[in-house]
Amino acid sequence: MVCGGRSEEVQRGMKGSGPARAGGRCSAMTLPTARVGPPWRIAEVWFKIENGCGLLHGMAMISKQQLRMRSQLLKAGFALAILALAQSGQAAAIISADLCIYGGTAGGVAAAVQATRMGRSAVVVEFGRNLGGMTSGGLGATDIGNKAAIGGIAREFYQRVARHYAADSAWRFEKRSEYFAQHGGRSTLAEINAPGAAQWTFEPHVAEAILFEMLKEAKVSVHFGQRLATVKQDGRHITEIVMENGQVYRAKMFIDATYEGDLMAQAGVSFTVGREGNALYNETINGIRAETPKHQFTVMVDPYIKPGDASSGLLPFIQPGDGGSPGDGDDRVQAYNFRLCYTKTPANRLPHSKPEHYDPTRYELLARYLEALVTAGRKPQLGEFWNPIWMPNGKTDINNNGGFSTDFIGANYDYPNGDYATRARIWQEHTDYIRGFVYFLATSSRVPENMQREMQEWGPARDEFVATGGWPHQLYVREARRMVSDYVMTEHNCRGTVTAEDPVSLAAYTMDSHNCQRVVKKGRAENEGDVQVGGFPPYPISYRSIVPKATECENLLVPICLSATHIAYGSIRMEPVFMILGESAATAAALALDGKVPVQKVGYEKLRARLLADKQVLAWKPVSK
Repeated sequence: MVCGGRSEEVQRGMKGSGPARAGGRCSAMTLPTARVGPPWRIAEVWFKIENGCGLLHGMAMISKQQLRMRSQLLKAGFALAILALAQSGQAAAIISADLCIYGGTAGGVAAAVQATRMGRSAVVVEFGRNLGGMTSGGLGATDIGNKAAIGGIAREFYQRVARHYAADSAWRFEKRSEYFAQHGGRSTLAEINAPGAAQWTFEPHVAEAILFEMLKEAKVSVHFGQRLATVKQDGRHITEIVMENGQVYRAKMFIDATYEGDLMAQAGVSFTVGREGNALYNETINGIRAETPKHQFTVMVDPYIKPGDASSGLLPFIQPGDGGSPGDGDDRVQAYNFRLCYTKTPANRLPHSKPEHYDPTRYELLARYLEALVTAGRKPQLGEFWNPIWMPNGKTDINNNGGFSTDFIGANYDYPNGDYATRARIWQEHTDYIRGFVYFLATSSRVPENMQREMQEWGPARDEFVATGGWPHQLYVREARRMVSDYVMTEHNCRGTVTAEDPVSLAAYTMDSHNCQRVVKKGRAENEGDVQVGGFPPYPISYRSIVPKATECENLLVPICLSATHIAYGSIRMEPVFMILGESAATAAALALDGKVPVQKVGYEKLRARLLADKQVLAWKPVSK
């Protein structure tokens, strides 16, 4: 589905509209509030930090745990304004800056830091209550691709991680030497002891603290709880963005650093959602897959409520239909999940708790899969159903693994264009699904005893995500809207058969898509959509892919929901790359202001020179052996 231009709803600022459909209008949207998962219930509190001293103003409608979390940041000396403006009864302000970054992701932080280094003022506007997006939201096992392709502010961040863990005081539940000997994975102890070392695995709270520190040093304020309502424009120029609470942010340049592309969409910039058909860009692994060999059911599992009886209906978590024709495009989105920070350390482990709406019968497909594996003579292991990657201090970043796991396949189709209520519902459903999945494996008599015992050894880390009871503050939105600009990154860029001549970053990960649907084929449950194709060196990302068409918007850059096909985005969509692109976007914005030109008219040679001066890596030179 491609949306282009500004609909009447977007022009006037819609609240609560349904998601856009193919052939329909792009919907303006507001951000959701939900019961457990989403971090959007923002307290009516204003922390103003001056000289490292925290002063509390306003109605303190915030939990004691949240206060403790904020006070820890205060004690660390993160002197920046943290605003969570009340949505009623409090006068809104007009805040102006050279550059407004909508989205407090790690990419947004990198953009803000770079803007100040370019001599420009910046403000970060975040709709949640945490900083860092997935980088601080549980994805502590950095998806790298190739470490040597990461430069600039992104590498600075990972170097700060290494310096943090160089101190003995950072190791509370294990020794530094033990971690790197047993679980280091992406780095060796010798590597992180070297000058300028970078560390690629970290705890969520450490990542957020470092990002706050970077903003403090740059003297950039971040405003939390800011839900985008309308975008005001003068022709192709954004003049200001207005929040639901009336707060106004005016700037000369804007960056959309959200995972959803909300500012981009409301500015009338063309975008797409879902998978393109292979024929559109002459690709080979986009669209609906003929076969999905990985993250698949490895034995036959009956998909019907009454085994063998199609008329009885489908089990939960299976979508109707035949899945479509191989190679065709669709509006399905690759699965989301939460990256779980769990531990086996008793002193830091929270117990498994029964989810509020837990219904074990909803996991009948999982139970049948386990029973079918046992019947086939296999002994299923817990590691076949999720993938714990070890972080420091006995913690993990747990990701999806196998045919039935933490990915909530088919449950996110309405998320990218959803209004706030729709997104809140989807967020909560993902929370309920994954918590129920874990609880089922820990307690159900239909789970093999060895798996049940091991799951009972795990639990959420007590000292992470304190405000949400150990649950991550960020849903892993792997893909949502993707801009359609004058340059679209495709599979050909990834494979190196087409090379962008105006690089602002390198990408290095495999072309990676998680499953997009679970359907019935030949009488059995089958996942569809997983792709894992690599074997290519780092490749350049075009500057033109992060700027809209000149006919649509002249002062907006989009480093996260950039212009790329589904399969190319699967390679690009890594947190270090988002940080690199955020820095590059801010550099271009500052140069556009200096030259008094639209972002599309920034001279590339001048942009390239500054990026290289700031230690970006823009061309890949294979390391000789």
